[in-house]
Amino acid sequence: MRLMATGLLVLAAVVFLLTHGREGAWGYVNAASEAAMVGAVADWFAVTALFRHPLGLPVPHTAIIPRRKDMLARSLEQFVAENFLTEQTIRERYLDAEVTRRLGEWLGDPVNAERVIQEASPLAAQALERVGGEDLQEFIKVTLLPRVRSEPLSPLAGNLLEQVVADQAHHGLVDIGFRELHSWLAAHPEDVRRIIGARAPWWSPSWVDDMVVGRIYSELVAWAREVAGDPQHRIRQALDSYLADLARDMQHDADTMASAERLKERLLDHPQVAPSLVAVWDAVKVVLLEQLGDPLGQLRTRLAQELGDLGERMVSDTTLRARLDAWGADAAAVLVSRYGSELTTVISHTIGRWDGRDAADRIELHVGRDLQFIRINGTVVGGLVGLLIHTVSQLL
Repeated sequence: MRLMATGLLVLAAVVFLLTHGREGAWGYVNAASEAAMVGAVADWFAVTALFRHPLGLPVPHTAIIPRRKDMLARSLEQFVAENFLTEQTIRERYLDAEVTRRLGEWLGDPVNAERVIQEASPLAAQALERVGGEDLQEFIKVTLLPRVRSEPLSPLAGNLLEQVVADQAHHGLVDIGFRELHSWLAAHPEDVRRIIGARAPWWSPSWVDDMVVGRIYSELVAWAREVAGDPQHRIRQALDSYLADLARDMQHDADTMASAERLKERLLDHPQVAPSLVAVWDAVKVVLLEQLGDPLGQLRTRLAQELGDLGERMVSDTTLRARLDAWGADAAAVLVSRYGSELTTVISHTIGRWDGRDAADRIELHVGRDLQFIRINGTVVGGLVGLLIHTVSQLL
């Protein structure tokens, strides 16, 4: 394009020389070619002055980009920050992109869901490997336990117990407890008899003690069997009522709340609390690592299934999709508001590292084609204007 623009200048100069001093129609051609040369040279100077000194001459206000690239970089950085990386712009663009729906469609494919779990499992295993040992014990002692000690746990535990009782989630544990109680009573008659017999008065005859203890044992076994087999037994209902009252008192009764806090303090003061928590975590970690390392294991299979189900919900559930879109848009807007300026500094930092001549060459190569069209248009427009001026001068 530069050769084409320069070629037009040379053509105008040749025409000017060939028509110089000739009259008639050739005079119009000569005037047009003269003006075309003026327009071509003027636009060549203007275009060249942006990137370098024309003909190497240090003419004032030339080589603008090499001299002022840093200021131009800051202006471009500010322009991008003010017009592109704004909360409103990012929010609208995020919502228009329908990220949640697209992600849901992608995760809905079982192959993609399994791929996510496959890629994430080694990373999760590495993270688990790093958590434990003395560092975890130190974290529990220095950070976790003091935090638990400072927070009142009685209202939280009471609310949790209240929800458990309302959902009847404790009934399974109660079933196990009474079944085990009946099994133990039935399997240890001598132990039970000995415990009950120890409470007999010293003056009662032994044959009376044996008869009373046997009767008590038989009734105790029958009672345990009855409670274990009847989900609506009065003992179970009484236990539910007691737990409901306890849950309410743990949230509103000052004495109960104080007792719960004292119990918490005694538990936290025990020297084996931190080691016990670490031991529990180590046991859980071993199981998790084994499951994460098994591609056909239950954990990874279930995670892939749950991830695929989540993807299907993200597509079909409009309420969930709208909520996730709103959360994503808010997160993107917050990130832009906090770190948008850091992102745009990449522009000034990158251009600032360029050499002035290198920056000019890069920009010229990027927009040079349009700039050469300016030279071409200047040549053509200049020739037409020169022809018009010569015509007017002849008419006058």
